[in-house]
Amino acid sequence: MADRILEVNNLTVDIPVPSGMLHAVQGVSFSVGRGETLCIVGESGCGKSLTSLAIMDLLPANASRTADKLEHDGVDILNIGENRMANIRGNTMGMIFQEPMTSLNPAYTISNQLEEALLRHKKVGRGEARERAVFLLEKVGITAASNRLRQYPHQLSGGLRQRVMIAMTLMCGPDLIIADEPTTALDVTIQAQILLLLAELQKEFHMGLILITHDLGVVARVADRVAVMYAGQLVEQGTATQVFENPTNPYTQGLLDCIPIPGKTARGAHLGSIPGIVPSLIGDLNGCRFADRCPYAKDECVAKDIEFRAAFEAGHSYRCVLSPEVCAKNAQRKLIA
Repeated sequence: MADRILEVNNLTVDIPVPSGMLHAVQGVSFSVGRGETLCIVGESGCGKSLTSLAIMDLLPANASRTADKLEHDGVDILNIGENRMANIRGNTMGMIFQEPMTSLNPAYTISNQLEEALLRHKKVGRGEARERAVFLLEKVGITAASNRLRQYPHQLSGGLRQRVMIAMTLMCGPDLIIADEPTTALDVTIQAQILLLLAELQKEFHMGLILITHDLGVVARVADRVAVMYAGQLVEQGTATQVFENPTNPYTQGLLDCIPIPGKTARGAHLGSIPGIVPSLIGDLNGCRFADRCPYAKDECVAKDIEFRAAFEAGHSYRCVLSPEVCAKNAQRKLIA
């Protein structure tokens, strides 16, 4: 990929818990280019958020993070130390969190919180920082921006708080933004506005964007590439077209079966579902993590770890013992059924 802004190779996160070791993220690898949107999708509890926190080095104190490579714009961010990482975090790499009310400090005005990052990372005065804050609040669609700067987070609606979070992330002009389910707490109309806003800002500022979500409808609208995550592992990667038109891993197929298709799914028809729950990631883990929920599981699925393999097209890979041809037949059989 030309001009990669982030490279992640074999990222692992382990967290000790009373009942053993929680293997939250297991050998995750992907990359993001400038101007590209990578969507990481999967059920709750699959490790999506911990992957993003590992990249930002914001994991819990007792968590351990390892990787073969973790580079941002050619800089090794795995071993640079907290002081240097603090100069990157919020400056060239920013994050939009799930719930803006818990991310914004209720004791400080919007002005204080927006200007802080710019004053911390750039050699600017408070007046210039304020001008930048007003500019970005207007850019994200907030009217009367100067007046909003004097307000506190509790005086804003959920949609406005999320827009403030986006403006805060943009204050230093980052190369990469990680958005961790930024529309989860918002109603459908505001969700669409926020997603459109992110897409427009990304194109305007030519940033890399990692969007973490469990909503495949969102993914279909904004993704260039998709990484499907299950039980701490990536199970399929490819362009949005490859993953949506030719899903190869049974878990990806199951997720897509749960979505109604406009013009094809009859009104009142039953949607697909995936039986069972995400397995525990504590202790020794062997074989395919999806085996106990997969309709095509075989003995070999639980006997050995399953490696990534190439699908039909370049750039499309998946984790399964079944060949791409068999997976495609299974997906077609589901559509007919």
